[in-house]
Amino acid sequence: MDRMLYVAMSGARQTMLAQTVNSHNMANANTDGFRADLATFRSMPVYGAGEATRVYAMTESVGVDTASGTINPTGRELDIAVKGEGWIAAQAPDGSEVYTRTGSLRISDGGILQTASGLAVLGNGGPVAIPPSAKIEIGADGTVSILGIGQTPNALTVLDRIKLVKIDGGNLVKGEDGLLRTRDGSGAEPDATVNVVAGALETSNVNTVEAMVNLISLARQYETQVKMMKTAEETDNAATQLLSLSN
Repeated sequence: MDRMLYVAMSGARQTMLAQTVNSHNMANANTDGFRADLATFRSMPVYGAGEATRVYAMTESVGVDTASGTINPTGRELDIAVKGEGWIAAQAPDGSEVYTRTGSLRISDGGILQTASGLAVLGNGGPVAIPPSAKIEIGADGTVSILGIGQTPNALTVLDRIKLVKIDGGNLVKGEDGLLRTRDGSGAEPDATVNVVAGALETSNVNTVEAMVNLISLARQYETQVKMMKTAEETDNAATQLLSLSN
């Protein structure tokens, strides 16, 4: 009975973890540039004294879904959407290089180009700094140009270029802070083939219908595992009664 109970208990616990991942995806279905987390189940042997005759279920993250969302025009000059494969490089609070598809940019009080969550957007030599200007224009290759205050409309000056990179989805991991990094923690090299669409934002790639179906499936799995635990308890009680009668 202990084997049945252990398998059911571990299965129920891991199903709850999978439900957490799925719920997190659903909660971000309307978050611009969000990439759905992927989770999968696998059987793991229980190691210890003797042979590994027992197994338990384990939910593990296998990365993020790199499928693209839908690009919607906004008309805002600081909004950009990565077209096709690619990522925007930014700087995390700890100084490490992280990657995002969220292109709703802003300028901090100190003149630093930032993501909506306050991460500094990286350029050729570090964070992109924007001096006071009348207009900002971001090109398809990530080039940031500005029109100085009082200058003529055709006097755009190239200031910097947003660091755009292309990274294989299998080489990306999401940290406890929710930010994406390379598996070895190294920074990726700029990729000139990555382009952006100015004045537009990319939607989340979460499929809400699929997430709802998955939510129902996980709920039924959890119910089944709880029933197995109850059955194990009832079987154990019945065996105890039989042994007491035999005495």
